[in-house]
Amino acid sequence: MDIKKLQYFIAVAEELHFNRAAEKLNMTQPPLSQQIQALENEIGVKLLERNKRQVRLTPAGAVFLEEAKSILSQLERSIKTTQLVDQGIIGHLNIGFIDSAAGGVLVDMLKMFRERYPQVQLTLHEMTSAQQWQALHEGTIHIGFVRYTESGKHIEHRPLVNESLIAVLPEQHHLAHLPVLSIRSLALEPFISFPRHLGAPFHDLIMSFCAQHDMYPNVVQEAIQMYTIVNLVAANLGVSIVPSSVAIFQREGVTFRPFEESTPSIPLYAAWRTDCDRASLSALLEIIGQMSSEVINGE
Repeated sequence: MDIKKLQYFIAVAEELHFNRAAEKLNMTQPPLSQQIQALENEIGVKLLERNKRQVRLTPAGAVFLEEAKSILSQLERSIKTTQLVDQGIIGHLNIGFIDSAAGGVLVDMLKMFRERYPQVQLTLHEMTSAQQWQALHEGTIHIGFVRYTESGKHIEHRPLVNESLIAVLPEQHHLAHLPVLSIRSLALEPFISFPRHLGAPFHDLIMSFCAQHDMYPNVVQEAIQMYTIVNLVAANLGVSIVPSSVAIFQREGVTFRPFEESTPSIPLYAAWRTDCDRASLSALLEIIGQMSSEVINGE
């Protein structure tokens, strides 16, 4: 049974008139009658009662009409869904991100993606850069937003933004009134640090910046997430050095200050699986490329 026979039958069943149905289908009446007769022969059931005065559905024909409409509707949905998947407009993406990337450019990217592709399901996983790289190698996330790069089979990356380092202090700290700080002024302060075993490149960059200016942090506490570091500073447990984007976590009890010294750049990268053939990932990468170019060009 082909789809056209179902379409022919639906037209006749809705019009209950062969000539009107034929006009609706842009065909003549004799071949339409032949197609309906062929359909009835194929399924072995009389679907229409017809005489010179009227056409009406048999009880079996009424049931078959609803079933035929359901079949065509399901076919249309299947075609549409397939087209949407091919266009990257439907599907599912697993995305890893570090908490300090939760503001700024990442939020803008995800907002734009959601507006363009509302039917793509995004599952976000807050992870350290090290955890994301492991997940990328294992294929449990499709794309991640990380602070450092690694080489790996079927993985590519690109820089998104570069940030500076800033100090985060308790609001009542004796240095908090200064608009700009010297890194050396933090030398004797209890220091809250990101643990090295969960991201050596990021940890070492901060420590190298300190050592470059003869400042060796008095580490009294470690914390994995930037938001946790900010909360510990608010609890007056120490001071810390964080990427400038962390200042988006404005909360009572802390203040952020730039350094008078030139700080190293803290990059944020997008890293993704190249063996993932999801069109939704390609659509997200297109937005990432567009927005990262705008950031680089200062637009």
